[in-house]
Amino acid sequence: MATGKLAILATTATCAVLVASYVFTEIFRPQNDFASCTEGSVAGGAIGGPFELLDENGNFRTEQDVITKPTLIYFGYSFCPDVCPFDVARNATAIDILSDNNLDVGSVFISVDPERDTPQFAAEYAQAHHPDMIGLSGSPEQIAKVTRAYKVYYKKQPSDDPDFYIMDHSTFTYFMMPEHGFVDFFRNDVSPDNLAERISCFMNAAS
Repeated sequence: MATGKLAILATTATCAVLVASYVFTEIFRPQNDFASCTEGSVAGGAIGGPFELLDENGNFRTEQDVITKPTLIYFGYSFCPDVCPFDVARNATAIDILSDNNLDVGSVFISVDPERDTPQFAAEYAQAHHPDMIGLSGSPEQIAKVTRAYKVYYKKQPSDDPDFYIMDHSTFTYFMMPEHGFVDFFRNDVSPDNLAERISCFMNAAS
């Protein structure tokens, strides 16, 4: 029964995510100095900003602590039944492709489900996909602050079972560079090879 409920909730959440993704793409794609590396329409939008979250050791980590080099940031949750595992694994593969080409790029996973994802659990989830991936969580207030800064949509879906619920959320991966801040975002239909190619373009343009 719980599995059936999750399937229905997941389908509803997927539809909402598609709508949110389209709106985001049309409104918030940045206008910057990397035009040759971006795809699609260009519009203005301030993405990113200060945040303070918790790592697996209970230490506070800020954006300055984790964005020390070109970095991919993804918002999801460890109980996600569909898109999150695919997106996080895609990001991990792209990181390895870039590493093979002598490009050092970091990756961060931020949970939007602080009720279930403790900082330790978020870190374990991230490191299960890539040993160098940073996993962060925090209080509901801390998560609300960072998601507002990154224009991330998320919402807990109603469920009769408090242990089985879906978090509806946007599925963009954000590319940040210490010297430039938010550079671009990538939808989940971008392949690992294409993601690595576009990141390489940005890094070469910045050098």
